[in-house]
Amino acid sequence: MARIMRLGRVELNVLDLEKSVEYYTKVIGLEETGRMGNSVYLKAWDEFDHHSLILTKTNRAGIAHLAFKVETLDDLAYYERKIEEFGCTTTRISSNTRLAEGEAVHFILPTGHHCELYHEVGFLGTSVGALNPHPWPLEAKGIAPHRLDHCLLTGDDLKTVTRFFIEVLNFRQSERITTVDGEELLGSFLFSTNKAHDLAFVKGPDAKLHHAAFAVDSLHDVFKAADLLSMYEVPFDVTPTRHGITRGQTIYFFDPSGNRNEAFAGGYISYPDMPTITWTEDKIGQGIFYHRRELSESFMKALT
Repeated sequence: MARIMRLGRVELNVLDLEKSVEYYTKVIGLEETGRMGNSVYLKAWDEFDHHSLILTKTNRAGIAHLAFKVETLDDLAYYERKIEEFGCTTTRISSNTRLAEGEAVHFILPTGHHCELYHEVGFLGTSVGALNPHPWPLEAKGIAPHRLDHCLLTGDDLKTVTRFFIEVLNFRQSERITTVDGEELLGSFLFSTNKAHDLAFVKGPDAKLHHAAFAVDSLHDVFKAADLLSMYEVPFDVTPTRHGITRGQTIYFFDPSGNRNEAFAGGYISYPDMPTITWTEDKIGQGIFYHRRELSESFMKALT
């Protein structure tokens, strides 16, 4: 059976390319792996593919596209057919349209976000290698996350986009946020791996990015991230806390273009047969910020 392995890459639009590259390499701690046109390609130290983040200079911040890696090249045709049957239009993107990328299937989600599926991508290996590796690289910089972890996007029709990911792309729903009466879906947390979520949606304007998250090991690393962000005077959205949803430990902050980032640790292991956890709207503050138990105004409104 065709399988989506993971969230493979995100392309973010940035206003000042060099300032953004400096931030993502020095503060976040990613490695620059190449340049092509107005785009710079980066990866985390524990990722082996050529890149997981693309920064592209534009006049407006936000998300350009996100892409999932499938297990085999044949899976592209399988999912292409299923996407078309659902009612979304697909187009093929040729190999090497972007640096080190093979052919991809492009489509637009019911929430207006551009999405791709791909299999082939250049291989660089992790910074510690695959033979007798150390647990982390001595040359690690900044927050030094292991990998790109997940994205949270906003959209109006969460019921349809959730159905798309479950019926078409074989995702499962780990958690959801509903109105108290259960009639309307306000948040949807989806997974294709064994993480608490690989992608999530909350009610809001279509085609917007809430945040792109990077995985760190522990709460200690979340606090270290907070220290580094203060040292570099990076603007915070939320200082270290815990999520009720996913049970992860978290900190939110903004890149130089205003795109929100997260350093995320922990979270439970998900399984295909787990029941979906439900949070109701009256408890959404506790669901998102378990200790504070209320949402900040910026958390809901600062979107790119």
